[in-house]
Amino acid sequence: MRNLTFLVILFLLISCNNDKNNHSSIKNIDQVHAENANNYGIVIHGGAGTILKEYLNDSLENAYKTKLKEAVLAGNEILKNGGTAIDAVTNAINILENSPLFNAGKGAVFTNKGTIELDASIMDGKNLNAGAVAGVRKIKNPINLAKDVMLKSEHVMLYGDGAETFAQHLNYKMMDTSYFYTKKRYESLQRVLKKEKEKTKASMSFQDSYIKDAKFGTVGCVALDKQGNLAAGTSTGGMTNKRFNRIGDSPIIGAGTYANNATCAVSATGWGEFFIRSVVAYDISALMEYKGLSLQDAAKEVIHNKVPALGGDGGIIAIDKDGNIAMEFNTAGMYRASMNAKGELTIGIYSENEINQ
Repeated sequence: MRNLTFLVILFLLISCNNDKNNHSSIKNIDQVHAENANNYGIVIHGGAGTILKEYLNDSLENAYKTKLKEAVLAGNEILKNGGTAIDAVTNAINILENSPLFNAGKGAVFTNKGTIELDASIMDGKNLNAGAVAGVRKIKNPINLAKDVMLKSEHVMLYGDGAETFAQHLNYKMMDTSYFYTKKRYESLQRVLKKEKEKTKASMSFQDSYIKDAKFGTVGCVALDKQGNLAAGTSTGGMTNKRFNRIGDSPIIGAGTYANNATCAVSATGWGEFFIRSVVAYDISALMEYKGLSLQDAAKEVIHNKVPALGGDGGIIAIDKDGNIAMEFNTAGMYRASMNAKGELTIGIYSENEINQ
């Protein structure tokens, strides 16, 4: 009888202790969920290249910073209010597409024929769904059409007239091509054409820093929302003086854009041919998933080692599933901005560290 009483007491003590541990575990899990619910962030870029302080007067520099701030704040507001990463990415990119400052949408560069050809892509890290458009000429915000390809079609990428026919089925307004004309971009094309004529060989053009820099120019955004979902988007006018309906990395999933909730979201900017060959955006994710690298280490490996080894240059912005961010580039500068759940805003243009705002 005495032994039985002892066993009963021992059982009750163990049960109480287990209940306490279980309660503690539940509390810890709830705490983690609460922390995750408050964790979000957004990063944007407006292109990389030979961006030196002596090339920008104070007024132009301030204009870039103002527009970058407007875009990142708009995306952050969506995330802060519980909106999706996809919506934050789309809205932030819309602001950059609507500005003549950046090579996307309104500020797109001209092809060799003096026309505009726009590319964009977007990806949802939650389900790896993606959408892209390439070579469109009458779409004000190509990132919106890429999003609709992702959500309203069974396809991933649509090109040219077919993409615009799809847009018309969705009642998109077709813009007159004059909307995309900017004097700055037209003069850039003329300068490139003039410099090309001065070269004895077409291949020699790549030795001219101005012509080489004509290959840069993109806008992009990556975001992590309160639900723990990642998204990435990229939009561009391509390269100045491009021929033969050339398509770069921006609309190619895995090269210019990639998002996976298991790792990170990436948007790239740079010399597209090399970013395609290096599968830059996906490679960063793969290094994290298969090699266990941090976001920062993976981004540095790709941008500072792998891409330059092939002869390419450019940069990326990225955010991982924990809200860590990376803004890596191997050029003189990259227009960029970020904001986290604490409300900390950074804006950068040149190679030095970002400026806290």
